[in-house]
Amino acid sequence: MPGDWPRIWPFWHRIVAAGETYTWDPATDADTARELWMRPPPARVFVVEDGADILGSALLKPNYGPPADRVANAGFMVDPDHGGRGVGRRLAEHVLDAARADGYRAMVFNAVVETNTGAVRLWRSLGFTILATVPEAFDHPRHGPVGLHIMHRRL
Repeated sequence: MPGDWPRIWPFWHRIVAAGETYTWDPATDADTARELWMRPPPARVFVVEDGADILGSALLKPNYGPPADRVANAGFMVDPDHGGRGVGRRLAEHVLDAARADGYRAMVFNAVVETNTGAVRLWRSLGFTILATVPEAFDHPRHGPVGLHIMHRRL
């Protein structure tokens, strides 16, 4: 829902500005970020709420255009203040179910930063495999150049 963006932006900004897990410019402004995350159909945005708070959000969209648009892509963000409580897993399981229901045959993540070990562990536990790692593709602010995993799972 477009009305969710004001509650997503604060943690979206925190996560992207940290420069550790997403390939978007850490200086991305709110309007550009909204265009990146709140895309029109067939994309869908999901949230996990607790009262008035949004604890996490996911973007589900086709990874490719036709005729390969039955492969999904998704992005996930959990408010760092609510990490470690199963929000990411709950959101991921819901999005995988939604992707399957939408007719996608597989899901691909194009750029999972290899030092984001929590995400890699979660995706592997949900049946994703690493198809390839692009070495030294991501300039991590603390670790220097690190790899980006391309991950895949059939739905």
